[in-house]
Amino acid sequence: MIVVTGGAGFIGANLVKALNARGHLDVMVVDDLSDGTKFVNLADCTLGDYLDKDDFLARVKAELGGEMRGEAGGLPPIEAIFHEGACSDTTEWDGRFMLENNFEYSKVLLEYCQAKRIPFLYASSAATYGGSEVFVEDPAHEKPLNVYGYSKLLFDQYVRARWDEFDSQVVGFRYFNVYGPREQHKGKMASVAYHHHSQVQRGENPKLFGAWDGYEAGMQSRDFIYVGDVVDVNLWFLDNPEVSGIFNLGTGRAEPFKAIAETAIDFYSDKDGAKVEIEYIDFPDELKGRYQSYTRADIGRLREAGYRAEFKTVREGVSAYLEWLNG
Repeated sequence: MIVVTGGAGFIGANLVKALNARGHLDVMVVDDLSDGTKFVNLADCTLGDYLDKDDFLARVKAELGGEMRGEAGGLPPIEAIFHEGACSDTTEWDGRFMLENNFEYSKVLLEYCQAKRIPFLYASSAATYGGSEVFVEDPAHEKPLNVYGYSKLLFDQYVRARWDEFDSQVVGFRYFNVYGPREQHKGKMASVAYHHHSQVQRGENPKLFGAWDGYEAGMQSRDFIYVGDVVDVNLWFLDNPEVSGIFNLGTGRAEPFKAIAETAIDFYSDKDGAKVEIEYIDFPDELKGRYQSYTRADIGRLREAGYRAEFKTVREGVSAYLEWLNG
């Protein structure tokens, strides 16, 4: 059985779908469905089991404590854990909640995987770089701007300090700006591509921030990566359990937000001839000093590890995503 924590979420649900396509129909999803709307992400997937996050964590801790081994209520043999479960809201400032959810939870799962010699593939984040202008997996360039980014950095540091102790695969993925199917539940934290789709569906123009931080309107640029490419990288590491490390997961390109809006405009103009144009809005005060105006993953370490596939451009990925949303 393969476990996907956060399996009803954005990247997690896409992983479940891809694992199903590989013939893995015994996937265990772990999540918190307090937001019941997320069920739609799993409606076309096949699960072997589902456990609430708190129940799963209790069973893991019980097994680590020597209880419930082989007993009813324990966990079945696990082939690998994809740990996607986390609070990913960059505007959440409850540090106690963030560290419990993103740091302490991850520590317990790492300990469990090492005790059982299970591959542990987990979600880190490009938010670890924050205010840096260099995006290389090195402590010298890690400058988080929010407590979310710090929670991810703290776990990466915890992992790094223990490399020599590990007996099984441990891989951290520093996700850059991921977009694509199954993210609708994320609300304000959904991708710009999703928001542009929603705006056009409401009869509005796609909106972007105006000039800020030395960038012209719409020209703040990030490394946008399609979720299908993210899943492919995760599965490549599953297939190569001898490879461990912390890796940037982006395209290696920085493209402007304007490229997303232009792709959406071309897509919807082609569909129904509607007149759509970019609308620029003032940069919000609450994001000043806490916003990454530019990101571009250095993927040299990922390439050195042996991953060779190419990544979709913004135009390719956003077009595919809009086709899925309108399917």
